[in-house]
Amino acid sequence: MEYLALEPRSQVMIEAKNLVKIFFVAKRFNGSFGAVKALFNREAREVRAVDDISFKIAPGDFVGYVGPNGAGKSTTIKMLAGILHPSDGEILIGGVSPQRHRRQVAKNLGVVFGQRTQLWWDLPVVESYELLAAMYGVDRERYLAAMKRFDELLGIGELLDVPVRKLSLGQRMRADIAAALLHDPPVLFLDEPTIGLDVVAKDHIRSFLREVNARGTTVLLTTHDLSDIEELCRRVMVVNHGKLVFDGCLDALRAEIGVPTQLTVDYTQPPANGETLSGLGFQVVDGDRARGPNSLTVAFDRALISASDAIKALGELGEIKDVHLTEPAIEQMLKQLY
Repeated sequence: MEYLALEPRSQVMIEAKNLVKIFFVAKRFNGSFGAVKALFNREAREVRAVDDISFKIAPGDFVGYVGPNGAGKSTTIKMLAGILHPSDGEILIGGVSPQRHRRQVAKNLGVVFGQRTQLWWDLPVVESYELLAAMYGVDRERYLAAMKRFDELLGIGELLDVPVRKLSLGQRMRADIAAALLHDPPVLFLDEPTIGLDVVAKDHIRSFLREVNARGTTVLLTTHDLSDIEELCRRVMVVNHGKLVFDGCLDALRAEIGVPTQLTVDYTQPPANGETLSGLGFQVVDGDRARGPNSLTVAFDRALISASDAIKALGELGEIKDVHLTEPAIEQMLKQLY
């Protein structure tokens, strides 16, 4: 398959320029005759699902795209994939517009929507794969090599003869991800790929996605399971009310929000009075009571105090036996950012 040519100077795989998507929602009327009134009244309100979003994603990057329900995540993915047209702005995938050249771009994309399947509902999984291989022009040798790889990493061999409608959610998601990558696209869009899955199924899919990204595939992931972001993504973009409110790594997000890191120190004996630590930028907090009187927990800002300096300061209170550093959870950071 012939892939899209990258822009040689900027090396940008995915680019959104001042992206806007506006929907018009019909006005609703209350009361017994509300539905009848709506038939004769065409009033509508404007909803900006995506509001002037711009970003660039380099080849081979793994980016998380997160936000609350209704923030504009899925709408953005659909525009990037060419399913929706933006109301304003421009999208380029490898330098080509998915709206103006949809077929050219589509053959270089893999797309997975967690709540929808691209497989044929009543057919065995293998027949869906063969149909997709024919649609994308995947030759037999490449097809068999891909199937072998997917079986090794996702265990789809046991699913091939099962009708799609009989698959569990976890099995269907594994089959859908394999289907999206059957033609070996350089770009993969994932919209809630682990929704509703158990811990084991999530672990299988995360391991596979790491391997796919390590081979050079550019991945954009939207998810409500923020463990996916922490375990997979090198960069996170946060969207809220249709606007991009943060774009950077998790450490930068922690620094911008200022959510404190917690450090718990276990001493060989009860430590000296830790009240003097407050003047050094520490806040003494209640530690894990099960750890006993030899334990002390402090909160501090990593942007102001390094972990090594924190441990050194706490070492002045007694002989240290063990230390436990706890970074703020991404859920806590995003809640504060929203």
